[in-house]
Amino acid sequence: MQPQVAAVFFVSAACTVALAALLAVARMRPPWWCACPVCEAYLTASWAADFDNLCDWYAHLLRTSPEQTVHVHVLRNVLTANPATVDHMLRARFDNYPKGAPFSAILADFLGRGIFNVDGDAWLFQRKLAAAELASPALRAFAVRVVASELRSRLIPLLHSASREGQEGRVLDLQDVFRRFAFDCICKISFGLDPGCLELSMPVSSFENAFDMASTLSARRATVPMHIIWKLKRLLNFGDERRLRDAVHLVDTLAAEVIRQRRKLGGAASGSDLLSRFMGSVNDDKYLRDIVVSFMLAGRDTVASALTAFFLLLSDHPEVAAAIRDEATRVAGDDDRLTASTFNKLKGMHYVHAALSESMRLFPPVQFDSKFVSGDDTLPDGTAVAKGTRVTYHAYAMGRMESVWGPDCGEFRPERWLRNGRFVPENPYQYPVFHAGARVCIGKELALMEMKAVIVAVVRSFDIEAIDRSSRRPKFAPGLTATFAGGLPVRVRRRARVSGRNPPI
Repeated sequence: MQPQVAAVFFVSAACTVALAALLAVARMRPPWWCACPVCEAYLTASWAADFDNLCDWYAHLLRTSPEQTVHVHVLRNVLTANPATVDHMLRARFDNYPKGAPFSAILADFLGRGIFNVDGDAWLFQRKLAAAELASPALRAFAVRVVASELRSRLIPLLHSASREGQEGRVLDLQDVFRRFAFDCICKISFGLDPGCLELSMPVSSFENAFDMASTLSARRATVPMHIIWKLKRLLNFGDERRLRDAVHLVDTLAAEVIRQRRKLGGAASGSDLLSRFMGSVNDDKYLRDIVVSFMLAGRDTVASALTAFFLLLSDHPEVAAAIRDEATRVAGDDDRLTASTFNKLKGMHYVHAALSESMRLFPPVQFDSKFVSGDDTLPDGTAVAKGTRVTYHAYAMGRMESVWGPDCGEFRPERWLRNGRFVPENPYQYPVFHAGARVCIGKELALMEMKAVIVAVVRSFDIEAIDRSSRRPKFAPGLTATFAGGLPVRVRRRARVSGRNPPI
């Protein structure tokens, strides 16, 4: 009897999957129904003959579009680089452009009900909670101590050691270094946990490996023309979906153990990290895991991506490094100690802020962001979008639009952000690197503090030379954030200080 019951269940499951596939095809326009040049180029990857990256092809299409808008029908996706459309999506018609169920489904296994994967009341609750905690002077002071400690005890000594290994110096993958640094920092800030990833002599922690795997494989789901494909693979526990399930399981296991230990120590009263502070408002451990893992994704991947791109650009522009050193000396003097006072002086370094903003204009850590239309609408450029359509604003392309930034939009020129020597921010809807509108990044100031501290500490003490890499022809790897394929190999040289002081170690 049991084999017969099993057979019935198997046949029922197969019929259900087949029916779901047929319904999905009926709801969507299959690839072979669209013969437009854009869809054909996407499906055949013929764009790769002229462009190194998909984002560069999209940027080309958007630059040549009079409306700065492009349809990729096989993905049911409307791409835009039009600031007016970004304003429309993120501010004027915010309620009509939620993350949407399709997006949430793609990241649900990894991010669960975290702030970046929900809408409505769940999003509003987490945003209010996180905004209050991130604005807390106690948390900000804790974050400063974490970043200063990681710089002083790990990053600077590591670079110092690399600069002494042989006359030409040791070759480092700076992208890997920054990912480890940022992961250490965000684990301390989020969980009060020190994984020690920046000890390069040690293997990468299983937690970081699983985190990377889950992020990369989740991003791949979004590139599949029909979601039924990855959903079927998930049902069968096959290929990438099996690897994703294993990675998420490990993240869940380790996060659950950290939460359990924190509860034993007294929960909200046990530390200054985000987890301890959130425990005062959230009792559901799975929900806590989702919230904190989302902040870890934002705090690690975006910071590491932005710093990697910055030092690649700096390698091509030594005059910018010289200007940063001049400003740091003028504002902070020759004092290299990483103290709370030093961090406060970062706010007065307008050129550093301008150089970092300019770097993220050309290489935004999150190259694009999508919403799903909840009701039929018309974009400011006249494009009609039906309910359920995915609309994507492309920050990478926006940074390369002459109509937005002028004919020198492809140049790395920090001065474009300065007025009489002071940093002046641009309209966030033409520079949506930190998102904009109601969902603007609430961790922006924390991230800027961390990145500026790294830049000043490293640039004052070292020269960083990229090896066989140029900011003119970057090659990206797939992922939720911009990552350079093959890393960023660099050679580190210690600078001789005029004052005779040693770099901080």
